[in-house]
Amino acid sequence: MKAVVLEKKDRIAVRDMPIVGTMGPDSVRIAVRNVGICGSDVHYYTHGRIGPYVVNAPMILGHEASGVVLETGANVKNLKAGDRVCMEPGIPDAKSKASKLGLYNLDPGVVFWATPPVHGCLIEEVIHPAEYTFKLPENVSLAEGAMIEPLAIGMQAAKKARIAPGDVAVVLGAGTIGIMCALSALAGGCSRVFITDNKAEKLAIAGGYPGVTPIDIGEKDALGKVMAATGGWGAEVVIEASGAPQVYPGFADYACPGGKAVLVGIPIDPVPFDITKIQGKELDLASVFRYANMYDRAINLVSSGKIDVKRLISKVYPFDQAVAAFEHAARLEPDIVKIQIEL
Repeated sequence: MKAVVLEKKDRIAVRDMPIVGTMGPDSVRIAVRNVGICGSDVHYYTHGRIGPYVVNAPMILGHEASGVVLETGANVKNLKAGDRVCMEPGIPDAKSKASKLGLYNLDPGVVFWATPPVHGCLIEEVIHPAEYTFKLPENVSLAEGAMIEPLAIGMQAAKKARIAPGDVAVVLGAGTIGIMCALSALAGGCSRVFITDNKAEKLAIAGGYPGVTPIDIGEKDALGKVMAATGGWGAEVVIEASGAPQVYPGFADYACPGGKAVLVGIPIDPVPFDITKIQGKELDLASVFRYANMYDRAINLVSSGKIDVKRLISKVYPFDQAVAAFEHAARLEPDIVKIQIEL
């Protein structure tokens, strides 16, 4: 199978690799069609590691994927050959305590695509558990199907925020995940979402969605604008989605007394923040690591038209131009939200 392989830091090749996974009675074999390039893929490409996860051997990249079912195992009843699907990339141990508690994303033994040493899905075919393979409705394209993975993160953040109808939210960071958090907050019941960034191009994209108000932190007093809009009270929900170290000391300032703050962005190094601000407002502080039981919900929201992910797909490269796609993604151009590779 042809695959997109990170040979080592700064070197990607398209070459033959064995199919990912082993076919069994509960598995499906899938022809991969669309794969999004995630920030983690780019970071492995440019740095060779993310925290403790180090690329020590050639690794197939990619975990945001859709495809078409080619074959199903004997026990699989909900899928058939020809079905268009998207695939949840993390496979936990069903017998682990985390899985039994419904927290399978926190299973220490989870096998997650494109997390060293696990191969990803940027390969012509994969074999995947049917339990983590989801049929796409007729009105959801394969390109949209590959956007379900980042949307699931935004939805996990909205769930952790325990949004009440009419809440005001602030999302810090207008990258792919930040925009997904903003859209999920609106879908969850927020009346308005402010989103901050220093990239005007990304803010323009986010601000194109009704209900999302962009604030350029390089030109305006972001905190003052939020406070003015809320009568000096603050936002009921604050979601940190940038991972930028300079954001953490002040994220609690945006929140109202008794509000919720959700940490989604993952900084490269440890960051300081003032716990007394959180205590002084008695904020509920939550965090997000991937997602659990969100794919069905995310697919339903896209299918219903309540969340439009299509406009976030900035460019699609053919498979034979995968190296160019990663080079483009690594440039971090401000008008690019999501680059996909189409097989």
